[in-house]
Amino acid sequence: MAGPLSGVKIVELVGIGPGPFAAMLLSDMGAEVVRVHRSQSVERGFDPGSVPVIDRNRRSIGVDLKHPDGVETVLRLVEQADALIEGYRPGVTERLGVGPDDCLARNPKLVYGRMTGWGQDGPMADAAGHDINYIALAGALAHFGREGQKPTPPINLIGDFGGGGMFLAFGIVCGVLEARGSGEGQVVDAAMVDGSAVLMSMIWGFRELNAFDEEHRGTNVLDSGCPFYDTYECKDGTFISLGSLEIQFYEELLEKTGLASAGFPDQMDREGWPMQRERFTELFKTKTRDEWNTIFEGSDACYAPVLTMTDAAQHPHIKARKTIVDFEGVLQPAPAPRFSRTKAEITRGVAKPGEHTDEVLTEWGFSSDDLARLRDAGAIA
Repeated sequence: MAGPLSGVKIVELVGIGPGPFAAMLLSDMGAEVVRVHRSQSVERGFDPGSVPVIDRNRRSIGVDLKHPDGVETVLRLVEQADALIEGYRPGVTERLGVGPDDCLARNPKLVYGRMTGWGQDGPMADAAGHDINYIALAGALAHFGREGQKPTPPINLIGDFGGGGMFLAFGIVCGVLEARGSGEGQVVDAAMVDGSAVLMSMIWGFRELNAFDEEHRGTNVLDSGCPFYDTYECKDGTFISLGSLEIQFYEELLEKTGLASAGFPDQMDREGWPMQRERFTELFKTKTRDEWNTIFEGSDACYAPVLTMTDAAQHPHIKARKTIVDFEGVLQPAPAPRFSRTKAEITRGVAKPGEHTDEVLTEWGFSSDDLARLRDAGAIA
């Protein structure tokens, strides 16, 4: 690969969700990421936790981490790696013999990336959880939802992927850069509860400015409380979105909708918001989404149609930028962000568990005798 992380070598102990997503981000950028699948997954012929798209761009080896020679195999890889990714509960890799101390003893410059929900310490460190729990405790979930309705989970984007995988990938890149200067590795403790809290930084800032009412969900400017930052249903049952926050954009919205002379109250007059919402609701139902697209196309009203994934892939802007691509028959987001010189790209689909065991281990310095011995012992698959 020719991406900006070309030359960076990473070992990924295969887990689920945010860990593989972090590995995808890094491999999209050109890092060589080797997936270490359990030998049981090799025997099955598939990994029950595998998800198309986020498992792309990596090769896979099969290793029995309960076999001492399997552990030694991973440690030999670690000796040559810049980083390692693991997403087990705290203490699991230590018990397997591939914990931070074991790995850093073999490679003092290694960046050891750990992905958990609650973090490596704290009263809840050993508890099970999922995205919905992490964003709930982080003070994020309480603020997603309409006024008078219960909190609504925003799929699992905030905890697993925004607060989890992205922060782990960011932490690994930071750690690798630092290690190249200091010669010393370290552990990256990426917790979804921490990352979710950081994603709320601007809202914490609004709170400090008394510009966000945390006690009344769905009443604030950015949480569906105001009529000009919301979605509306069209005549054909589809939806459009408005984000006309600044006064010049709001004025263009009124001009494009024909409401400029409708006697609306001041934009930020909250007492007038219910009337505005009612008028917008009625108005947008008078035309189809395509008709509204024609009216707003090229305007600064901060408008966009609300598209499904399938619809988004066909939108002219998305197609022009190749934001969604077809790789080996699978529609998926292209790597982001984009670089002018070191282009990030998709080069391979999802590898079967253990598909590249001999190929990878040979490239990483294992001899044919090593491979035969490890396979005979059941340490690799």
